[in-house]
Amino acid sequence: MTHLNSLDAELAQELGDFTDDDLDVVFTPKECRTLQHSLPEEGVELDPHVRDCVQTYVREWLIVSRKNQGSSEVCSFKKTGSRKDFHKTLQKQTFESETLECSEPAAQTGPRRLNVLCDVSGKGPLTACDFNLRSLQPDQRLENLLQLVTAEDFEKEKEEARRANRHAELFALYPAVDEEDAVEIRPVPECPKEHLGNRILVKVLTLKFEIEIEPIFASIALYDIKERKKISENFHCDLNSDQFKGFLRAHTPSVDPSSQARSAVFSVTYPSSDIYLVVKIEKVLQQGEIADCAEPYMVIRESDGGKSKEKVEKLKLQAESFCQRLGKYRMPFAWAPISLASFFNVSTLDRPVSDGEPMTGRNSVGERRSLSQSRRLSEHAWEENGVGYSFKATTLATNSFFKQEGDRLSDEDLFKFLADYKRSSSLQRRVKSIPGSLRLEISPAPEAISCCLTPEMQPVKPFPENRTRPHKEILEFPIREVYVPHTVYRNLLYVYPQRLNFANKLASARNITIKVQFMCGEDPSSAMPVIFGKSSGPEFLQEAYTAITYHNKSPDFYEEVKIKLPAKLTVNHHLLFTFYHISCQQKQGASGESLLGYSWLPMLLNERLQTGSYCLPVALEKLPPNYSMHSAEKVPLQNPPIKWAEGHKGVFNIEVQAVSSVHTQDNHLEKFFTLCHSLESQVTFPIRVLDQKISESALEHELKLSIICLNSSRLEPLVLFLHLVLDKLFQLSVQPMVIAGQTANFSQFAFESVVAIANSLHNSKDLSKDQHGRSCLLASYVHYVFRLPEPQRDVLKSGGPAAVPDPRYHTYGRTSAAAVSSKLLQARVMSSSNPDLAGTHCAADEEVQNIMSSKITDRNCSRMSYYCSGNTDVPCSPAAPRPASKKHFHEELALQMVVSTGMVRETVFKYAWFFFELLVKSMAQYVHNLDKRDSFRRNRFSDRFKDDITTIVNVVTSEIAALLVKPQKESEQAEKINISLAFFLYDLLSLMDRGFVFNLIKHYCNQLSAKLNNLPTLISMRLEFLRILCSHEHYLNLNLFFLNPDPAPASPCPSISSQNSSSCSSFQDQKIASMFDLTPEYRQQHFLTGLLFTELAVALDAEGDGISRVQRKAVSAIQSLLSSHDLDPRCVKPEVKVRIATLYLPLVGIILDALPQLYDFTASDARNGKSRTSGSFEDQDGASSLNQNVAMAIAGNHFNLKTSGTMLSSLPYKQYNVLNADTTRNLMICFLWIMKNADQSLIRKWIADLPSMQLNRILDLLFICVSCFEYKGKQTSDKVSNQVLQKSRDVKARLEEALLRGEGARGEMMRRRTPGNDRFPGLNENLRWRKEQTHWRQANEKLDKTKAELDQEALISGNLATEANLIILDMQENIIQASSALDCKDSLLGGVLRVLVNSLSCDQSITYLTHCFATLRALIAKFGDLLFEEEVEQCADLCQRVLHHCSSAMDVTRSQACATLYLLMRFSFGATSNFARVKMQVTMSLASLVGKAPDFNEEHLRRSLRTILAYSEEDTVMQTTPFPTQVEELLCNLNSILYDTVKMREFQEDPEMLMDLMYRIAKSYQASPDLRLTWLQNMAEKHTKKKCFTEAAMCLVHAAALVAEYLSMLEDHSYLPVGSVSFQNISSNVLEESAVSDDTLSPDEDGVCSGRYFTESGLVGLLEQAAELFSTGGLYETVNEVYKLVIPILEAHRDFRKLTSTHDKLQKAFDNIIHKDHKRMFGTYFRVGFYGSKFGDLDEQEFVYKEPAITKLPEISHRLEGFYSQCFGAEFVEVIKDSTPVDKTKLDPSKAYIQITFVEPYFDEYEMKDRVTYFEKNFNLRRFMYTTPFTLEGRPRGELHEQYRRNTVLTTTHAFPYIKTRIRVIQKEEFVLTPIEVAIEDMKKKTLQLAVAVHQEPPDAKMLQMVLQGSVGATVNQGPLEVAQVFLAEIPADPKLYRHHNKLRLCFKEFIMRCGEAVEKNKRLITAEQREYQTELKKNYNKLRESLRPMIERKIPELYKPIFRVESQKRDSFHRSSFRKCETQLSQGS
Repeated sequence: MTHLNSLDAELAQELGDFTDDDLDVVFTPKECRTLQHSLPEEGVELDPHVRDCVQTYVREWLIVSRKNQGSSEVCSFKKTGSRKDFHKTLQKQTFESETLECSEPAAQTGPRRLNVLCDVSGKGPLTACDFNLRSLQPDQRLENLLQLVTAEDFEKEKEEARRANRHAELFALYPAVDEEDAVEIRPVPECPKEHLGNRILVKVLTLKFEIEIEPIFASIALYDIKERKKISENFHCDLNSDQFKGFLRAHTPSVDPSSQARSAVFSVTYPSSDIYLVVKIEKVLQQGEIADCAEPYMVIRESDGGKSKEKVEKLKLQAESFCQRLGKYRMPFAWAPISLASFFNVSTLDRPVSDGEPMTGRNSVGERRSLSQSRRLSEHAWEENGVGYSFKATTLATNSFFKQEGDRLSDEDLFKFLADYKRSSSLQRRVKSIPGSLRLEISPAPEAISCCLTPEMQPVKPFPENRTRPHKEILEFPIREVYVPHTVYRNLLYVYPQRLNFANKLASARNITIKVQFMCGEDPSSAMPVIFGKSSGPEFLQEAYTAITYHNKSPDFYEEVKIKLPAKLTVNHHLLFTFYHISCQQKQGASGESLLGYSWLPMLLNERLQTGSYCLPVALEKLPPNYSMHSAEKVPLQNPPIKWAEGHKGVFNIEVQAVSSVHTQDNHLEKFFTLCHSLESQVTFPIRVLDQKISESALEHELKLSIICLNSSRLEPLVLFLHLVLDKLFQLSVQPMVIAGQTANFSQFAFESVVAIANSLHNSKDLSKDQHGRSCLLASYVHYVFRLPEPQRDVLKSGGPAAVPDPRYHTYGRTSAAAVSSKLLQARVMSSSNPDLAGTHCAADEEVQNIMSSKITDRNCSRMSYYCSGNTDVPCSPAAPRPASKKHFHEELALQMVVSTGMVRETVFKYAWFFFELLVKSMAQYVHNLDKRDSFRRNRFSDRFKDDITTIVNVVTSEIAALLVKPQKESEQAEKINISLAFFLYDLLSLMDRGFVFNLIKHYCNQLSAKLNNLPTLISMRLEFLRILCSHEHYLNLNLFFLNPDPAPASPCPSISSQNSSSCSSFQDQKIASMFDLTPEYRQQHFLTGLLFTELAVALDAEGDGISRVQRKAVSAIQSLLSSHDLDPRCVKPEVKVRIATLYLPLVGIILDALPQLYDFTASDARNGKSRTSGSFEDQDGASSLNQNVAMAIAGNHFNLKTSGTMLSSLPYKQYNVLNADTTRNLMICFLWIMKNADQSLIRKWIADLPSMQLNRILDLLFICVSCFEYKGKQTSDKVSNQVLQKSRDVKARLEEALLRGEGARGEMMRRRTPGNDRFPGLNENLRWRKEQTHWRQANEKLDKTKAELDQEALISGNLATEANLIILDMQENIIQASSALDCKDSLLGGVLRVLVNSLSCDQSITYLTHCFATLRALIAKFGDLLFEEEVEQCADLCQRVLHHCSSAMDVTRSQACATLYLLMRFSFGATSNFARVKMQVTMSLASLVGKAPDFNEEHLRRSLRTILAYSEEDTVMQTTPFPTQVEELLCNLNSILYDTVKMREFQEDPEMLMDLMYRIAKSYQASPDLRLTWLQNMAEKHTKKKCFTEAAMCLVHAAALVAEYLSMLEDHSYLPVGSVSFQNISSNVLEESAVSDDTLSPDEDGVCSGRYFTESGLVGLLEQAAELFSTGGLYETVNEVYKLVIPILEAHRDFRKLTSTHDKLQKAFDNIIHKDHKRMFGTYFRVGFYGSKFGDLDEQEFVYKEPAITKLPEISHRLEGFYSQCFGAEFVEVIKDSTPVDKTKLDPSKAYIQITFVEPYFDEYEMKDRVTYFEKNFNLRRFMYTTPFTLEGRPRGELHEQYRRNTVLTTTHAFPYIKTRIRVIQKEEFVLTPIEVAIEDMKKKTLQLAVAVHQEPPDAKMLQMVLQGSVGATVNQGPLEVAQVFLAEIPADPKLYRHHNKLRLCFKEFIMRCGEAVEKNKRLITAEQREYQTELKKNYNKLRESLRPMIERKIPELYKPIFRVESQKRDSFHRSSFRKCETQLSQGS
């Protein structure tokens, strides 16, 4: 092992050496949406708080990144786009299956005129070879096939060919690790950004009224009527022409481009269908009510012309004068609502998360939608949110506006109107509408809109130079909180005047307007230009006027005044409101405005911004000086007193709202920030905080209180200012403070506050979390925002000595701060560090003394509270004996984590991830700042800090263990903490001494093991942990190369790297062997890999609930590691890969040990009929995988378990649970990767030393690998073939499995499915754990992929299949080479062949096949004799596979396969016997190929046969021997079989004809039992596919009978069945299998009956399989008959285990008979007649068809009609609807007629004695009957006395059930019944029904009443009564009828008796409420009896005369046969 370590330095260098630090501290500028950062106005000195806010918003992000991350990023290659182009580098692999697919569709296109049913009469022998092979052109031959080359050269040549053009990276071809299995990664949190909701762009296209006479102005806003809230600010725009703008020129000093916007971007975070866009229209003030002003608009039409034109001109002039005079005042005019429901599509709102929702009340933790997602959502809001998927730019138009009502202008009124409008459009009736035109275009806003302005008028990128008309972003007022921290400076104030009440005021106040101003002083000139302007005017104004309602003394207002707040607010800032009356009429010399009064609102109250609703008083006269210092409600008394309206009552309602990222609007935050700033800057005490004053001495106490209360603030403001709050708290935790001369320490409080905040952020339902449950807000804070707190350097005020001691690294434990009130937590224990760690605790800490002694000097400070500077540049005072060093944040944080207790501690560990990330980021910055990178890592951090870290890791580990014992929810918590801890150590590996970190890892593993006893959980935890560590970018260095002994891991024993040189040659053999095992030395030297392997080994060994999930995890951990090495650019060089592969060699050992647990892919796709045997669970011999030689031994000698088969029972495998398919596949790919990249010579040496047992395991493993990586073909949505769900496996495969293992395979399978002992635990797991793996889902996903993607996937998976198989082939070559030196080749050869044959049976690419055939030919040449002597089974399979490839459509494959087949024959010719055997095998292979393969192409195969012929002709060496003639003979034989196939191909569509044909082919092989057997199996398989289980079973019974015949010819054992006679009880048809006369075929002739079935075990296998199928088909009685034949054989073999299971099955069969007897359904029979020359041979033939149990006549008729319509065309096919005999002369000769009749089994009376049970009446049926009613006139039905009936009885050639589902009719008899006989039959039937109903047990009242009702009920007494009246009323005239008359009379007698019984029985059964019914029945019965009595009692006297002598012929006349028609014998074909 040690040679790994001596790798030269340069390789290590390449892998990214460790000398550098991995972590880099990077400052990245913040992305800014606008051209410049939004900043406060310049030239103002800002408050410290505003300054901090702004700094937080503009400073760069500080990100700690990993330097090598790129290269290690697991499969960086796959994640990035390079995967897209990767496929272009691949060669397209050609697969047989796909070439077929391409050619198929062409065939399907034309109409299917099947040339069905040509001549299949079987008149000539079917094997006639009328097709001459020689007329064909042979394929290209391989040149050097027949030349002799030395084996070595051939090997070398082969190997070179194989190694060429191979794909270097195996994992590039393998799908990336499943999301669910991928190693956890910490998602990079979304960068904090400004919140934007769903954005819609609204463009105003048209806005005009019918007549245009004056300028009009629009303001647009969004309203949510459900929440009754305005949800956006106003957007002002107008579309006035230049002419109208001219009217107002006097009033517009300038027009800013920003005010000319006509389109706006609205943002909606919470879409709903209740959102309306409301457009309000205003016009310039004019005289008159709104109604008067609107009159002309409603009356005049521009289109009227003439007079109205004059009117319009006159109105224009009028308007112009108003505009000039009153242009600055507006009046309300009209409004229009527009519903946006269609854009905010309601259906999408029901989805659990709508767009911005992750930050809101709707989101449950389960949603796990991160903030980032919500962000992304809002960016692509429309696609993602589904908000109107169909939403394209839409133009909305409305052609009428509602007139505004002067007394209903408030928002309240508006919401009422909108609600009405939504309910119906009833508004139209109540509110007058004004005709006009408004057209808006609404579209989703693109992410980047050119030329756009923010709500603050900041230009947004991209903002082109050439200004077009801008778009405006409109600020949203969301209906609920939006939890996104502020990231931009925004400071806006919205003022909403609402209502003014001057009702009792003097008359002059009528047309009232309010002038709003924002003042910075009381002088009129101090109005600030901060009010945003409206449309077509200046950007900022000094004043705004509200709209005027004409003659209204208490008007409502709807104005919105938007103000840009100054960054620094003072007490002088206030809002001033001036009230005016505006006179609309022009008076000479008088100004239009008359002043009514004033009111005001100071901006600050207690230093805090005032917002909310106010009701202000109005002063009627000029305001006194300094009025603005007080609020209007509380002005102190003035002299002279102020005159107030309404005696100082509030008469003016106003609302003020701020949207600000500097004003917190939360008391707790406000207080906290104020107190923090009082420490930072020079302030004079006492300071004012809100409404309290704080003196310097109370500062510490208050600050601690405010820190504690931080968490009680509302969540929204806390989140909005989160970054700043956390920064401040961290600053406090490390900055020592001197307050009022005392050193205060806030560390603990700050820490606890951070913990509390973290807790509430995680616990809030409204905040999003990522997939690890980490709060997205905190994650993005740590990742982007957090930086080490910088010490404040404050200049101290001069006055006293500036000497201040610097307390050292101290915590609250060492402070002497004043005790904080009881609200605070109790003081903590004093400790120098963590109490858990050993260490001396000094009694009185020196530092504490320092602090104490320093108090004296402090007193001289003039200002006594400040941050104490942490820098050491302050000279030390004599009282401080040591220079102080500053606290380091990471040390302080670690310490606080260690010493926290109680709830705090619990929370710290619950959200440990946050504190870990903080630690790592602060450590990284610390290292970065120190520039300590040169020094050794172990000295970077103090020992105390290391102790703290150790403690933290230990505590977290025990916390994890403790949580895992608790219920589910807690264990999820534990998983999260576990992952956090792993990431922490992962980061520490990059920062700290690695030995130290390895020790931590070791502690972790040991501690968990000690505390957990639940294995799966334990492994799962440790695995998750290790996987994360192993994903480290320097993982390889951590494991492989310790160049300098210094940082080697602290492993339990010293490294032994120096003992050995690296050359392989010096290794002893056991060294090599140990390289493939997980040894203790290995675990020491390769610490992490060793841990991971140990974990994997334990996981594979373990069992328990949920273990398979853990196993999957373990495997995918290793898979993802290998995958990352494979794709890591640092590991491209082959020598590096060899090293890495060597590191992973122990994995091979682990995989081999786990062999029995691997998922058996072969079982699920055993198409080739070779299934890897896999044991059952409850059977004691439960080996899940057989060794090859064991299997062989058993195959040869099934029942005598004394052979090596006993190994099975001794193998302790049975308790293993089996890995599921995916896990197995992942494990395999790892195995293949190691085999591909490891040193090949090393592998050969290893193989050479392995015992054969191990070698066989390797071969088994390769065998599974082959099936595992089989190419699945291009996935189309309908072709989903996956192992897991492919339940149906073909019969033959199961059968052979049974034979090989001497066990009924199907029973085995059934047993596997019983829940208790699931052989596929993986299967259920799959369905449970991995929803996405189940294939129904995959199928659906396929639909979404484009064709290109599917092609690309197919390309990659094709290459994967090829590469995997080539690696397997390389391995086999290694095994052959290594073992040819040894003597174990016989046992190995079988194994190698088995793998090769398996690979040939999978879908392979041409590339692979070429190499595979080359290897095969080498094997045949090298080990020919062995092959033909020992490996008979393999040889047969080989023939079949090679033949299959001979029929390939690909020339290359064909030529390779022909060459191989020819060599096979040639080498087998050496020994005569072998050639005969090969001939037989090839012939049988062809027969079974033909029967099975649907894609089989006989033309290609013929071509191949011709090629083989060519080889034999060209083979000069063999010409002298009889070989060429024998080959030709064989080929001719094959050709004739092919001929049959062509026939079969024609009937592919007609199942019955196909079966007939297969039946005949099988019959034609009567003389060749092997082939007949093959065909019978083919038939069985076809039947099983069609679910005809009984028929399939019959085929196998016939096959078994055939075998029995031959066995009885060979040897005469009493326990064997005596040929086919013994099978008569199963079916009378079996006799046809009796052997042909002995002279035809002697069983000793070579090659005959040599198949595996012609053995006793074969016979048992066939019978067991048949029994299973009978059981499936419900024929349980037959199961018994079958086992009667099996049991003697088993007894003779003393096979008690099998006897147990056989009796068990018998018991089940009998149980089923008892429970299911009458519930079984056996089949429905129909007679089908074919008429018409189109049918060829079928013309005038009749068949009985057996259909599934409940087939109705229409179904079969539809099926046959449909099928033949396809063949002949619908117009030529006709179904004859009745069952009367067909007269051919009346039929149209050009048509095909089908007559279908339902028939029932028919038995003679004597037969009924034997056929007692339901089963017997449905088994062994040869006769069927149907009835046809008729009258002599020709109508089918008539009156009772003329109704005749014809009964037709058909006899078939064989009895049902048979080996086919239709049998020809050979005889037909008809009986005609006269009317009276018909009546007798009907009455008998009725009487029988009554008898059955009466005697039924348990009694069934309903049934009884039904039958009774039919017999005596009032309605139907017509029935029996009428029959009696017709036939019994009079004695017939014809004496011949006497007998019948009498018979009918006796029938009635019995009938009436039975009725009586039934009535009595019913009386006993009825309930109370049926009494009346019973009486009624009784009455009817009596009535019927009375009516019938005279007829029943009258006897015919002649019948009762004494009998004298009667002439014989007379007696004949009564004989029934006198009425019989002469029997018709249908002799055709008989």
